[in-house]
Amino acid sequence: MKLPRRQFLHLAAGAAALPAASRIAWAETYPSRAITVIVPFAAGGPVDTLARIVMDRMREILGQPIIIEDITGAAGSIGVGRVAHAVPDGYTLSIGIWSTHVVNGMVYKLSYDVLNDFAPIALLTDNAQIIVARKTMPANDLQGFIAWLEANPDKAQAGTSGVGSPQHVFGLLLQKATGTRFDFVHYRGGAPAMEDLMAGRIDLIIADQVTALAQIRAGTIKAYAVTSITRLASAPDIPTVDEAGLPTFHTSVWDAMWAPKGTPSPVVAKFNAAIVGTLSDPALRERLQQLGQNVVPRERQTPEALGKLQKAEIEKWWPIIKAAGIKAE
Repeated sequence: MKLPRRQFLHLAAGAAALPAASRIAWAETYPSRAITVIVPFAAGGPVDTLARIVMDRMREILGQPIIIEDITGAAGSIGVGRVAHAVPDGYTLSIGIWSTHVVNGMVYKLSYDVLNDFAPIALLTDNAQIIVARKTMPANDLQGFIAWLEANPDKAQAGTSGVGSPQHVFGLLLQKATGTRFDFVHYRGGAPAMEDLMAGRIDLIIADQVTALAQIRAGTIKAYAVTSITRLASAPDIPTVDEAGLPTFHTSVWDAMWAPKGTPSPVVAKFNAAIVGTLSDPALRERLQQLGQNVVPRERQTPEALGKLQKAEIEKWWPIIKAAGIKAE
């Protein structure tokens, strides 16, 4: 039996609305149990520290436990892969950085696509690095340090948190910018690399602010310059690379959150709203700034802004990484 056209259209519209209604209902009850946030680096490192500070506040907003799980290895690709293959229900999420969701797509043979297998949630912070060295390094400023590297080719060792990590890629750029040569020692996170720098077992790191600032203040390592255009509010005595004699050597690493591809958009929106609410807290923002984590402006905290940034960064960095021949060991 044929249905009248108007009745058919009415039924079709109702059927099409069912998935949307289901997603809305899902979002209204989300979260109804604990959420796991995968940190793809070692405990105590910058990403782990950021995650714990932000998620502690978000537990109050969402009304459910948020479990931080540190899964290390392969410059973060193992932990990120866990999220890529998780059920897309909003209960397993990824916090990652520029390297895990941009660089790794070119450096590693992955079981997932860094751009297309995730749903962007929010950009959190955007941070410059600090060029630091062991306390016993004879040079006391950046120009002196570069001169020491020139006088000791292939003798210095630079710590990284893995092949293709920010410390690795920016270290390669430092070699190119200064015409120097040094070796890399790859660790399973920024914290273990910093421990060896403090112990004098390696010579330098282009380090994140979270793991470096406390040690700089304690006098256990030397700081030569920050890789930003302006000085850090949290460390105003450290000169910029421009001031220290290495102009335009500007680098930045951003932190963000993703869900597995296919996560209902209302769920993504609800978690994003919780992040926005958390990052609007002045006390939390000040605490993050003291750790070297600079919260991005509100307009950059949307899923759309993160997706656009990630795509642009892939287009910028993949050709550079390919030309440098960086591949996982």
